[in-house]
Amino acid sequence: MSGSASESRQARAARIAKLHLDTNHPQHMAIQSIQTTYRLRLVDAWRLEPGMRVLELGCGQGDMTTVLADEVGPTGHVLATDPAGGDYGAPVTLGEATAHVKAGPLGDRIDFKLNFDLDTAEFPTGKDAQFDAVVLAHCTWYFASSEAIAHALARVRPWIKEGGKLCLAEWDLEPTEPRAHLPHLLSVLVQGQLVAAGLEGSGNVRTPLSRAAMMALVAEAGWTGSGGRKLAPKIVDTAGMQDGEWELHSARHALAEARKQNLPRKVLDLAASQIDVMDSVKAAKVNLALPAYAVVGYVKGE
Repeated sequence: MSGSASESRQARAARIAKLHLDTNHPQHMAIQSIQTTYRLRLVDAWRLEPGMRVLELGCGQGDMTTVLADEVGPTGHVLATDPAGGDYGAPVTLGEATAHVKAGPLGDRIDFKLNFDLDTAEFPTGKDAQFDAVVLAHCTWYFASSEAIAHALARVRPWIKEGGKLCLAEWDLEPTEPRAHLPHLLSVLVQGQLVAAGLEGSGNVRTPLSRAAMMALVAEAGWTGSGGRKLAPKIVDTAGMQDGEWELHSARHALAEARKQNLPRKVLDLAASQIDVMDSVKAAKVNLALPAYAVVGYVKGE
């Protein structure tokens, strides 16, 4: 773990959280600290090391980026990329958020590349590959399809050094506390179903795959577990995470947009009924974020 040996996890999370925009308000700081603490658990699971050069896909507003930069230390570097442009996002845009991070104390370890096109990007490959790791942290569900996820996983492989790795984390659709996790589960399934039925828009959740389906994509793209063994995802604690609550609003918004776009009545009724259940369980003040998993993959044969 990077940072001072005497620095507690809580202190480290607070220090990194302060690097983000709009954390002067106590409520915003509390939210960012929880998000940062969770991401510190991810880097522990991935076993990143000081001095590494990391390629991050789907960096968003930099929540994971700052933790990665802190972990790789002053001799490491993070290239944080996102397909969205600088004007995407609200109430703070990606451009505003990433510029603020870049101007902070970890900025010299980070380069942000928004409007990133995976297909036209060119990086050295083979013995000249420059990245020790590629990170996809809670961004795979944002891809348009499972084919797009598989393409990205295969596309980045040649850019990783020999012995380098893929570090992936995502929500797990398998609830460990069924009633408490039900609102979050239904909210993401509703969004995925509406997109599959033809919903157009800029919503985030488009392809919510199960852990088993994701591991199959990772393996098919040429990644394997350590020593050629089977990929072994680890469950990561999501205690306190607010994403379950946020996705409820996204699901309701997606249904409203689906009605405006005149999706088939059968699709709308299915989504509306799931949202009714989601709201009923939420009314009982039970809504925990789903569990999440982290996995490390290596290029097959290495």
